[in-house]
Amino acid sequence: MRLLKWMGLWVIGLCMGLPLQAQYVVRGVVTDSLTKEPLPYTSVYLKGTTEGGMTDDDGHFSFKTRRTRATLVISAVGYNEYERNIRPADNPYFQVVLSPATYALQEVVVKPRREHYSKKDNPAVEFVRQMIEHRDDHSPSECDFWQRDRYEKMTFSINDFDSLKQQKWLYRKFDFLSEYVDTSAVTGKPVLAVSNRELLATDYYRKSPHSEKQVVKARRQAGVDEMLSQQGMEQAISVTMTDVDIYQNNITLFTNKFVSPLSRIGPSFYKYYLMDTLTVGGKPCVDLTFVPFNSESFGFTGHLYVALDSTYFVHRVRMNFPQKINLNFVDNMTLEQNFDRSPDGTRQMTHETIVTEFKLTEGSDGIYAKRDVYYSNYRYEPTEEALAVFDKPEKVIEPRSSTAYTDYYWQQNRPVEVSGKETSVDKMMARLRSYPAYYWTEKILKILFTGYVPVPRDKSPLFYYGPVNTSINGNTLEGVRIRAGGMTTAWLNSHLFGRGYIAYGFDDRRVKGLAELEYSFNEKKEYANEFPIHSLKLSYYSDVNQYGQNYLYTSKDNVFLALKRKKDDRIGYQKKAELTYKQEFHSGFSYELTARWRQDESSYLIPFIRQDENHTYVKSIENSELSLKLRYAPNEKFFQTQWNRFPVSLDAPVFTLTHTMSCKGVLGGDYTYHYTEAGFQKRFWFSAFGYTDVILKAGKVWNKVPFPLLIIPNANLSYTIQPESYSLMNAMEFLNDEYASWDVTYYLNGFVFNRIPLLKKLKWREVISCRGLFGNLSDRNNPSLSEGLFQFPSGSTVMGRKPYVEVGVGVENILKVLRLDYVWRLTYRDLPGIDRSGLRISLHMTF
Repeated sequence: MRLLKWMGLWVIGLCMGLPLQAQYVVRGVVTDSLTKEPLPYTSVYLKGTTEGGMTDDDGHFSFKTRRTRATLVISAVGYNEYERNIRPADNPYFQVVLSPATYALQEVVVKPRREHYSKKDNPAVEFVRQMIEHRDDHSPSECDFWQRDRYEKMTFSINDFDSLKQQKWLYRKFDFLSEYVDTSAVTGKPVLAVSNRELLATDYYRKSPHSEKQVVKARRQAGVDEMLSQQGMEQAISVTMTDVDIYQNNITLFTNKFVSPLSRIGPSFYKYYLMDTLTVGGKPCVDLTFVPFNSESFGFTGHLYVALDSTYFVHRVRMNFPQKINLNFVDNMTLEQNFDRSPDGTRQMTHETIVTEFKLTEGSDGIYAKRDVYYSNYRYEPTEEALAVFDKPEKVIEPRSSTAYTDYYWQQNRPVEVSGKETSVDKMMARLRSYPAYYWTEKILKILFTGYVPVPRDKSPLFYYGPVNTSINGNTLEGVRIRAGGMTTAWLNSHLFGRGYIAYGFDDRRVKGLAELEYSFNEKKEYANEFPIHSLKLSYYSDVNQYGQNYLYTSKDNVFLALKRKKDDRIGYQKKAELTYKQEFHSGFSYELTARWRQDESSYLIPFIRQDENHTYVKSIENSELSLKLRYAPNEKFFQTQWNRFPVSLDAPVFTLTHTMSCKGVLGGDYTYHYTEAGFQKRFWFSAFGYTDVILKAGKVWNKVPFPLLIIPNANLSYTIQPESYSLMNAMEFLNDEYASWDVTYYLNGFVFNRIPLLKKLKWREVISCRGLFGNLSDRNNPSLSEGLFQFPSGSTVMGRKPYVEVGVGVENILKVLRLDYVWRLTYRDLPGIDRSGLRISLHMTF
């Protein structure tokens, strides 16, 4: 469900229905006037715009524009600038020759020319190595304490919203939009802001024990993304356009890791050039230019302006993504940071700007996004009030009144001036929603994204119907299955929540369902599952039990899982009554205590036949259970919908430990048993070489129990790619009472394909996966060796000493949205009725 990360961007693009205009291609080659050799990594752009890029390794450039007339500017540090008026509509090919200029740098003459780049005896590389060696000097993280004030502003706008575009048929329906058109301070082009966010806060840092806090004073947001969960959007934005620290080895942007120009592997990843000397903030600096060896890899091109003294202090950073980078939906990105020093020399960031142009599809108009953060009032001596902040458990401390401030408050407290049109997005959206065409488009999109229908249809619904993708399904036991359900919201009651569904199978003619009532000790803003949960929940569940099929990341009734590769005939019935107490803490620790009555009922597909002389048929078994689940997930971030949480970052580890126990005779329980399970999950980054998602689990049943209470590996009978499930295993193929499993997927981010000349144009990315488990069934739980147990269903078997293993090789980013894997089963290939290999597919949208 990575699609949820990009809801905000898709909403902006889809809601506004971006139209197409004629496009022209500006292309050519840039060479050195003396050597006649092509000049790589040269800046090419149209004057007064952000349109353009950089030349490739062979000096060629190519970019698109809709302008019929423009001024082409080509510049490279160390060369005289080239400028020429052009007509892109004539589709010319430019052969540009730049003449080199000579610069003096501390008595060293630097004269750029085409030559073989070498790290050996390269003064720029040695200079960078010294910078890396001293990168922690005067770092604020070396201070015992600091605090600073933060003002953050983020705006999403439609690019080039000029009079010509306003005449398009779509925008003519909303002619009042021209009243809200503003001029971009960066590009000078007309833009229409469709989402605006502002934040006033104070950041706090403590070295030991290490802690970072933020106290929010005021927050406001308005725009097309209001239809989505605001908490979820804040989390999604926090991992897409977040604070950047160039002094780390990796920089996190757009949910990916990019190699920092000051990374310890920088000299092996980047080409560095010492260029010009110039003045930044009244200080003499050297311009250190850098470009990645491979322009498709996840790095930057740009400049570090470094003080000409022994401190290697970076006064300014300006960098962008390479033109050919294998990154989706981001057409251009520019990052600029400015630093100054405190009286003791500590490095202080004063301003950070990220300007990004998003494009959903090639040829569509761009969404212009600008994030500005201004820092001020640095302090290094803590007050009692500041120290008290660290006693609070939450990382972001925000009072409920933070969103209630008036325009007058913001006018008085903003440290910089903001355009009145930029802050009038809320008024524009109110007018837009008064038009039925836009109103209903927004509502339909919200249903598609969230899967729920709000009732009534306003900003504060009392009830949500859904999920709509579970309305119809089917299986061998029930035949066609229909389902309807929903949940209440905090707007009905901020402490008491109800949830449930009712389902009916036309073949078995049985009614199933779920009824759930939850009391939250914390007051909620929208949904019951908002973090942190502290609640008591009572539920009753009666439905089918698809043995060996637990789809952990989607509903089992999802209509997209209806198409099966094998007959779905391992189905019985189950009833559960549960009372659950759950509490989550800001540290990432949570625990869940559940008292449960459980009944497993047989069916004609899964009969319970006791292994005795009479082969006794057993209708059902009952147990009363007590379960404790511990979970620790520090720094976890997720996108939250009405009833689900989808991780937006897997960088933080997740540890789980669960124990379930039941005693025979207690509340009618038929068996005494104990079941323990432990798990670990984390994403490991390998800088420019991609990342690996690792999931490890192990469990054990400690007593003699029939097969419904054993460990049944999770088989995936659909053609979709599902984590923590086995694509080529049959349901109930193996039964165990102890196991250890792994699920390892390596995403190479195009590391191989980016180096293949023709293939790299497709921007495909490689995926390698391996899943498997060691399983064992002790003699006491083997019905052929131990009396009184139920016979195993036909097709079930006992694992030997070797593990079950399947591997996959895949390609993601096909058309930017698809992932295809071909999977092979490596072990237990001779069992009857199994698939040895197969093709699997999933929707997999990432930057």
